[in-house]
Amino acid sequence: MISDPGAPLAAIERLPLAVAMRQELWLYPAVEIVHILGFVTLVGSILVFDLRLLGLTRSLPVRALARHVLPWSFGALLLIVPSGLLMFIAHAGDLVGNTAFVVKMSLLFGAALNAALFHSGVFRTAAAWDSGVAVPMVAKLHALVSLLIWISVIACGRLLAYV
Repeated sequence: MISDPGAPLAAIERLPLAVAMRQELWLYPAVEIVHILGFVTLVGSILVFDLRLLGLTRSLPVRALARHVLPWSFGALLLIVPSGLLMFIAHAGDLVGNTAFVVKMSLLFGAALNAALFHSGVFRTAAAWDSGVAVPMVAKLHALVSLLIWISVIACGRLLAYV
């Protein structure tokens, strides 16, 4: 007997919270606003840091900037993840089949991997290039990849409604 592969998604969409997300007039838009605010905070903090790595505002020490923006990035995740999950459960079946959603999730994985590799690798040597010294090319490559990924994530997020 072959089970229906869509059954788990349908079960998720029948959850009371998923039903409320679809039926309560202001719930989905309110959750989406929280998601967007979190996303703007996350991408904004990453953008500032990546631009510094690429050579803008060289007078600003890299490690000081990281200490300033990383808490904002992590705080933003506290808004993005739960709100994203709430929006997902409302339309799980549609989203799993949406190419823009699949690409967006893949890009988010890539962004997390890029950040992990950056922080476990070249950033460990940041004391040597913190201020007044050229940023290593590998750090610049991480920053460029990061910017390209986040621009693509934004594009995929917008395309969700149209694909």
